[in-house]
Amino acid sequence: MIKITFPDGTAREYKEGISSLEIAEQISPRLAKEVYSATVNGEIMDLMRPIEKDATIMLHKWDDEAGKHAFWHSSAHLMAEALESLYPGMKFGIGPAIENGFYYDVDPGDDKVITESDLQAIEEKMKELAAKNLTYSRKKVSKKDALDIFTKKGDEYKVELISELEDGTITLYTQGNFTDLCRGPHLPSTEPMKAIKLLSVAGAYWRGNEKRKMLTRIYGITFPKQKLLDDYLVFLEEAKRRDHRRIGKELELFTFSQKVGMGLPLWMPKGSDIRQNLITFLTSVLKKRGYKIVTTPHIGNVNLYKTSGHYQKYGADSFQPISTPQEGEQFMLKPMNCPHHCEIYNATPHSYKDLPYRMAEFGTVYRYEQSGELHGLTRVRSFTQDDAHHFCRPDQLREEFKSIIDLILYIFRILNFNDFTAQVSLRDPENKQKYIGSDENWERAEKDIIEAAAEKGLETVVVTGEAAFYGPKLDFMVKDAIGRKWQLGTIQVDYNLPERFDLEYNGSDNQKHRPVMIHRTIFGSMERFVAVLIENTAGKFPLWLAPEKAVILPVSEKFNEYAQKVLEILNNSDICTLIDERSEKIGKKIRDNELKRIPYLLIIGEKEVENGTIAVRKQGEGDKGSMKIEEFVNFIDSEIKKEIAL
Repeated sequence: MIKITFPDGTAREYKEGISSLEIAEQISPRLAKEVYSATVNGEIMDLMRPIEKDATIMLHKWDDEAGKHAFWHSSAHLMAEALESLYPGMKFGIGPAIENGFYYDVDPGDDKVITESDLQAIEEKMKELAAKNLTYSRKKVSKKDALDIFTKKGDEYKVELISELEDGTITLYTQGNFTDLCRGPHLPSTEPMKAIKLLSVAGAYWRGNEKRKMLTRIYGITFPKQKLLDDYLVFLEEAKRRDHRRIGKELELFTFSQKVGMGLPLWMPKGSDIRQNLITFLTSVLKKRGYKIVTTPHIGNVNLYKTSGHYQKYGADSFQPISTPQEGEQFMLKPMNCPHHCEIYNATPHSYKDLPYRMAEFGTVYRYEQSGELHGLTRVRSFTQDDAHHFCRPDQLREEFKSIIDLILYIFRILNFNDFTAQVSLRDPENKQKYIGSDENWERAEKDIIEAAAEKGLETVVVTGEAAFYGPKLDFMVKDAIGRKWQLGTIQVDYNLPERFDLEYNGSDNQKHRPVMIHRTIFGSMERFVAVLIENTAGKFPLWLAPEKAVILPVSEKFNEYAQKVLEILNNSDICTLIDERSEKIGKKIRDNELKRIPYLLIIGEKEVENGTIAVRKQGEGDKGSMKIEEFVNFIDSEIKKEIAL
């Protein structure tokens, strides 16, 4: 007999070799139908895998990420079987589960092309196979046998993957007539797949290498109930409506140019105004909290990034070094701001009385993303971080960390980012070579973060393996208006860069001491943050952020002179305002400017000219009555103050 311990701490004895599915069935037949995978002794595995020794167990249903992962990973294999049936000789790359659904990268052959028009037939074949209730079976094989199987099949992609694996770690999964190289986990069978939808076709270079062959990537999603699929398709339509790329083009916020380069955003006047409003606001907040604003170059000597460790970790993913006429001298486009900030700290001596020293910069950095990974403003090659670094004494770290949490929560409240998860990202204890620094420093930093978050009353989730290479972090995962999650704010504790840059301060004992460094961003990438704002608001920005606060709509041309007077007063009062002087009926002017999402529409007719007033309409709410011009100025000022009040 073996002892199985459940998440609530209770334990039961079962016969050795029992599976997670059998345990679920003994608890409740209904539960057995609802679980898709299990975590046994920390390892996520198939429900059918036998458990041979005492273990802790957690059963994963649809609402768990691990449950969805197994469901969608199994669905990728089902799609692969459908493809192999419809396109004999097809070769397969990788087919993972992703955040929403799955994809498979496939090579249909040089003489075949899969397009959007083929998805319906593939989808129908998947439904036919799923209805057969095909079972997924797992088999451990030797490296030689695995190579033989896929060499005979002529699938060079799988052969390449297998050649990089260690013998004794290789497993194959089979369902129906399809066998694939895979670690799993998978569902017991295809029976739960009640709703299937293939979504799109794209190109993807094999292993993300632009020098390798372009494969066909097919995206899909499946659900255990048709209603869940129906709801998801509604979600997709809403996501299209809010797509920041479409809205950004409509509102003339930003653009991209092939001549400038892929992934290099060009901010147009209105988009630049939104950025500047964010920067001005946050800069004001930071100065009140004792931050020093700094500016650093867009390039740095390659040795700077070798000292920090960024070159060793990310050199291959950065833009290549720039050689100068000086022999042996190389520079890099700045991939990070923190090494530059370390050198600013080092430029002057510091006493224990000077700390904490808070340094902030809206610094533009450059990272080489694969062209297939670029996506609007959310994935670019040039972006600006609202970066800050706190240098403090070890005894100050906890309070300093908590003060940053307070700052992030304040900014989130102002922007109505109220639905978020605080994620503690720790080092992977099984893969320590990915990180720099001593075990002692890592353990101390992780303890600091966990305890500081607890003291602030934050509900956190802990994820191993997601730490930065120099230290653990607290990430703020914000859920937007349609339920998508984005990582925005982050706070990172770093004992390592101060050592690598030999940072010091004079202590009260008149001895040299090493400060602790805290890295933090609130917006993160300004580009991604604005993209999230666009999609969260559908382009209807809060008044304080809107590039134009109002538009003046004269009822006819004879009121244009008065409209110009109103325009001058409002613009001189820092209320950015436009005039729509087109010879159109007022109803059309109102409709057209509503579509531009300008917060206030100011209508001017004969009565307004006679009374020295303006008729005010609010975007999406309608008439707000007449106001004197000065009254409207005061009204706008008070509304903005309300939006950004503490």
